[in-house]
Amino acid sequence: MTGSAVFTTGDHALVAGGRTSRLTTPRGDDPAWADAVLHALRPRTPLAIGVLPFRATDPAGAILADQPRRLPRTALVEQAPAEPRTEAAEIREMPSADRFADAVRAAVDRLAAPDALGRDALRKVVLGRWLELDGAPSPADLLAALAARHPAAHLFRVPLGDGTQLVGASPELLVGRRGSRVRSTPLAGSVPRAADPVLDRVRAEALRDSAKDLHEHAFVVDAVADTLRPLCRWLRVPARPVLRATDTMWHLASPIEGELAEVSPATSALRLAQLLHPTPAVCGTPRDAAYRLIAELEPHDRGVLTGAVGWLDAAGDGDWAVTIRAGVVDGRRLRLFAGAGIVAGSDPDSEVAETQAKLETMLAAAGVVGAAAGR
Repeated sequence: MTGSAVFTTGDHALVAGGRTSRLTTPRGDDPAWADAVLHALRPRTPLAIGVLPFRATDPAGAILADQPRRLPRTALVEQAPAEPRTEAAEIREMPSADRFADAVRAAVDRLAAPDALGRDALRKVVLGRWLELDGAPSPADLLAALAARHPAAHLFRVPLGDGTQLVGASPELLVGRRGSRVRSTPLAGSVPRAADPVLDRVRAEALRDSAKDLHEHAFVVDAVADTLRPLCRWLRVPARPVLRATDTMWHLASPIEGELAEVSPATSALRLAQLLHPTPAVCGTPRDAAYRLIAELEPHDRGVLTGAVGWLDAAGDGDWAVTIRAGVVDGRRLRLFAGAGIVAGSDPDSEVAETQAKLETMLAAAGVVGAAAGR
């Protein structure tokens, strides 16, 4: 990865610009790489912004900046286009809504079947759809539009080293660390929002009480808690999730917080992100069984999408967000991905609608409204 990268934290945008270098690894789950990134930040280079791929065994990379800037978050909005673009854009679906519904049905059937080799039975899998848009705005304009529309999201723009850039506005914090304090806010269980306020509230309340969605959410919360608890003096996990709204979706969210028993390179924000990623929110459970079914049913490798993106400083502090509501910009082409969690009882039409609503976040920022194709 070369060039500058941006990641927002709180009211500020961290920019790894000026003189930068990169540090990559052939495996994103390699703890030695996370330790090397942390070591490289001492003492001259105070900031790294990096990405983890969806598949933990794929390559990961970080941009190291010896002249990082800290800007007000509002500085990103100043670049936003005055009006969204309205010209027609060519959009390709991979797969189509109908074929995605078929994949959901196949996944539901697989969830009901015992594993022929006696491995742990699959309990959840996340399947997704791609859209490719020609005529996309520049990465800077796309980030500015996202900043204007999503003031509370984790915003990011990271060059990937092959001429493409990762841009997005994630609502989901994988892990954040400040000293000994650690937090995570997993999201799982979702429903599209409605334009009518009354119907929107009805949908939110139905999600809050949905046995299917609470079951799906529990997989993710348990995975995060089981990973963090052995590292913590105490860990506070909500008894029930709360509702979290974005522009297009209602989510079930569980804000988790704790205190690390030891502050060391082994508990840096990047090492914690490696331990947690991928959660059942973007992959499924058990992880290996979900990986296998995703490889079978999805037409393309996700690369960095539904991975993790974030920052790390020399103290080991940082924030890492799940790389959702994001896309990869390649010249004037924008490639998007959105997934839905499939469990026993999932309805294919509902999962199609969920992915369409999630895709609208990036499409609207690109100036293409109501374009997530469906049946």
